Amino acid sequence: MLWIGSERGPERELVTREGIAFKSVASAPIAGMGWRIMLAPFKIGWGLLQSLSIVLKFKPDALLITGGWVTIPPALVCWLLRVPVMIYCPDVEPGGTINALKRIAGKVGVVSPEARKFYRADQIVEAGYPLRAELLQAAGFDQRGQAAQSAIKQADARQQFGLTGKDPVLLIFGGSAGARSVNRAALDHLTEILAGWQVIHVTGRLDAAWVQAGASGLSDRLAKRYHRFDYLHSDEMALALAAADLAVSRSGASALGEFPLFGLPAILVPYPYAWRTQKVNADWLAAQGAAIRLDDDQLREGLMPLLAWLRGDATERAHMARAASTLRRPDAAAKLAEALLALANRRGV
Repeated sequence: MLWIGSERGPERELVTREGIAFKSVASAPIAGMGWRIMLAPFKIGWGLLQSLSIVLKFKPDALLITGGWVTIPPALVCWLLRVPVMIYCPDVEPGGTINALKRIAGKVGVVSPEARKFYRADQIVEAGYPLRAELLQAAGFDQRGQAAQSAIKQADARQQFGLTGKDPVLLIFGGSAGARSVNRAALDHLTEILAGWQVIHVTGRLDAAWVQAGASGLSDRLAKRYHRFDYLHSDEMALALAAADLAVSRSGASALGEFPLFGLPAILVPYPYAWRTQKVNADWLAAQGAAIRLDDDQLREGLMPLLAWLRGDATERAHMARAASTLRRPDAAAKLAEALLALANRRGV
């Protein structure tokens, strides 16, 4: 296996830590304005030459891409050299790069039935969102998505975080880098939130210091109900998802897999600068009854009324949880792997 990534992105460290070989290539956006788009043809051209050298040396049997500018050069080279290309689109609606490259893909993995309309029928592998082994294990599944053991009990997961009492648990999640507006809205209403909820707040590392400072004035009683973390690793995040009764988070692609896996209802706040993808993700989960969409510009005024309503309406929370559970696809990674292997085998592996 070889991972091709960007020259300056964070993926090199993550990939090499897992023992996977890594090569970087140049690329650039194919839409936009300003000097970056003017330089794009030159950067993509250099990336094509780099990719050609990599592909000729590595001799891949298939290429899997998930979008992003860096996938453009290797995808085009593999297509020209007749190496099968498979796309996995983790969002409901594809972004610009996937839209541009989908014509050369042999197969396209999609996350939901609504995503089918964007691709040819013969391309589609409807799989769901692939989940990390630690999350599957906590939910009671093996790596192939088969029921293997009992899921971790909510009470046991809560105990790991020192959560006690009968009040429901709210998970506020800003991602590894943090979601500034989500963190700020939570801090603005923290005393009110803690009056009705126990809270696990994953701030992200960029916002950790000022959120910690802002929460330092809580009374001893409320401070015991507030559990803040810069970051949670996979096994810890699995416990947080199992412990929670409701989540407030962005609506990146992982929300389509992780919240359904644990039957966790959510208030989703799409990142307003992520084109349409997060909005479409949130709308899809909301249409299934599993989530409520709250736009970023309405967050500070709209968050508390929603939390107050859902705190007092356990029946509605239960309804949303059941709706989320019906979307669970624990075998997504296995299905995608099988489709990729089948595509490679057509080439005579």
